[in-house]
Amino acid sequence: MESYYEHRHTVGFEETNIVGNVYYVNYLRWQGRCREMFLRDRAPEVLADLQDDLKLFTLRVDCEFFAEITAFDDLAIRMRLVELAQTQIEFGFDYVRLDADGGETLIARGSQRVACMRGPNTRTVPARVPEALARALESYQRAPVRG
Repeated sequence: MESYYEHRHTVGFEETNIVGNVYYVNYLRWQGRCREMFLRDRAPEVLADLQDDLKLFTLRVDCEFFAEITAFDDLAIRMRLVELAQTQIEFGFDYVRLDADGGETLIARGSQRVACMRGPNTRTVPARVPEALARALESYQRAPVRG
C-alpha cells in the first residue's frame, strides 16, 4: 500500500518573486498539477468522464508554509487521501525539498476539498465520487509526514 502519490517539480525563475523566493500562489498551482497527474497516472478513465459531464469543483484550498524555496530547488509534491465521502474528497499535500545529498525537508503542507458534480453548467448537482476514482484513491489514505 502506497502512502502518497508523488509529483516531482523543479522550481523555475518564473515561479519566484522579486525577493527570489517562490510566490505563494504557485503552491496552489502545484496542488492542482499533482491532482491532474494522479488522474492521468492512476485513474485515466476519470479523464474521459471529465470530458463528458463530471466536474470536480474545488471547495476549499489552503497551505501552511514552514521554509522558503527558490529557483532550481527540486520538490516532491506528495498527495494523500484525507477523506473520501459520498460526493466529496479531501486531499492532503506535503511539499518536500529534495536535497542533493538525498535529504528531505518539509517546506509546506496543504489541503484541498473537492466536490464531484454533474450536469450542465446552469444545473450542476452533486454526484457520487466515480467508482474508478474511489478505487484509485484507496491505497493513498495514510497519515501525513511529520515535520
